[in-house]
Amino acid sequence: MSFATLLTQEQVELIHEASLEILEETGLKVRYEPARELFAKHGCSVEGERVKFPRAVVEKYRRMYPPSFTFYARDPKFDRVIPRDSPVIVTASSAPDILDPLTGQERRAESADIARIAHLINELPGYDVFSISTLADDAPADQFTISRLYPALKYCLKPIRVTTTDHKDTLSVMKMAYMVAGGEAAYKEHPFLTHHYCPTVSPLSMDHLSTENVMYFAKEGLPVYPTIVPNAGLTSPMSMAGTLVQGNAEFLATATLMQMAKEGTPLIYATLATVADMRTGAYTSGGIECGMLHMAFAQIAQFYNVPCGGYIGLTNSKVNDAQAGYETGMSAIGGLVSGMDMFNIGGLIDALKTFDFAKAVIDDEMALMMKRVKRGVSFSEEDLALKLIKEVGPGGSFIVAKHTISRMKTEAVMTKLADRDPRTTWEKRGATDIHARAMKRAAEIMSANTDSLLSSEIEEKLRSEFPGMVAGELKPIA
Repeated sequence: MSFATLLTQEQVELIHEASLEILEETGLKVRYEPARELFAKHGCSVEGERVKFPRAVVEKYRRMYPPSFTFYARDPKFDRVIPRDSPVIVTASSAPDILDPLTGQERRAESADIARIAHLINELPGYDVFSISTLADDAPADQFTISRLYPALKYCLKPIRVTTTDHKDTLSVMKMAYMVAGGEAAYKEHPFLTHHYCPTVSPLSMDHLSTENVMYFAKEGLPVYPTIVPNAGLTSPMSMAGTLVQGNAEFLATATLMQMAKEGTPLIYATLATVADMRTGAYTSGGIECGMLHMAFAQIAQFYNVPCGGYIGLTNSKVNDAQAGYETGMSAIGGLVSGMDMFNIGGLIDALKTFDFAKAVIDDEMALMMKRVKRGVSFSEEDLALKLIKEVGPGGSFIVAKHTISRMKTEAVMTKLADRDPRTTWEKRGATDIHARAMKRAAEIMSANTDSLLSSEIEEKLRSEFPGMVAGELKPIA
């Protein structure tokens, strides 16, 4: 598949050169002292918390970026490698709230919700990676992340993306992962967690905790990648070009740190760039400009020969309406045709603040359509069908041809939610909208194959190691 371009090659190179200038002359404020020490050791200029990056240093470590990134799963059949397996569809994550699947009312998300969502994502074929979709309001104070990870591991065999807080939290998460894998060595042979952080805080700063975690996982050789989050008008210039320059400088600085920590560390050029609505300062993750910025960053990532992705196909809508559909669809397809490899797209509404089961199911169908677009058009001799066209001839029919029958389930996406029936048939079936159909499908998934994916022995060991841990039980949607 060839890719669409938003920028010219000259514009991509201009952004690269401008980013190098920013890094060399302005640099970043780096709050984590070991990171400053590492930068200084490898040729950067460090004065207080300000770190400046000589062009030669950035270029040296840029040549070390690996061209692929692997999401490992507990079941290896779900392993995904980008760009080979792109588009890889990842749930959007860490929403504080959820639309209750029974009442439809917004409330704080809890660990039992994560159990439901994990099972849903495990069963929906369009999703490749479960990035834990919500927070858990019922988490004990000292078990913030494991209260989210435990129900995810209990009901999902696909790769799981997780973010921790401080280093103590990180060590607790790794202890749980080692126990589930059967030991540290077994886990490191096939590390089924992918760690994600935003160490670079726009504009041009590196924080303490996320930077510490990124360095730790890079040194350990475990999957980790950063995301840059410039917001034009608030934390980056109120121009797309300026936001691209600053965001790219922030990516290069973080990527340089990772390669200094361990040369050859795989990473993803991951972004959540937006242009603020300056009437209110609203975070416009559903804006078409968010899609345009991701299209541009995809081109820059291709210039660096590194896989790319990000939070795209999102919405500011509060419900599953036309706004949710066009905001998700327009940006997602823009990112796809521009060559993005990874899409954090599933299940969140209201600018990443709320999870909706119906939206997750609808996004799954959209994901299958995206994968179909990426598969493209086959021009094999059989698919060109010249012989068949001649045989059928003018006024004939292809409906009973073997060529048709053999392709009827593969050439087109066999949608489960999109209604294509005549109005009379639709009315006889209840005249439901897509939200209602999606909730019905979610309820059906919740009622089947709901056993824990962890053995009773592992469950017992985990509860002994983490006293007071949440139940993490899956409750069907009645």
